[in-house]
This record gives sequence, C-alpha cells and structure tokens, in this order.
Amino acid sequence: MLKFIKHHMDTIAGIGIYPVIAFVLFLTIFMAVLWWVQTVDKRHLDRMNRLPLSDH
Repeated sequence: MLKFIKHHMDTIAGIGIYPVIAFVLFLTIFMAVLWWVQTVDKRHLDRMNRLPLSDH
C-alpha cells in the first residue's frame, strides 16, 4: 500500500514543497502556543480552571 502511494506521489511535479510547508506551519503554531502559555495571565488560567466546577 505504501509503495502504491509513494509511486503516485513521486509522479506529481512539485510535491516536495508540501512537507516543508507542513513543517513550517506546525513549527509556527507550536511556537505561538508556547509563547501564549508563557505570557498568559495566571489569574485568567485560574479562572478558567475553576470554571467547570462553578455553578455559573
């Protein structure tokens, strides 16, 4: 099955850019989430943490 897919992917011109685009997109999103986790207000996280247990 993998040989079948690999053969068809090799015949498509310019397909080599897609893994690079996927990696750059993943790295960008990962770094943005990491930055958000480091800079978010801790009071906001505490409020969101208690939210499922509150009555309102």
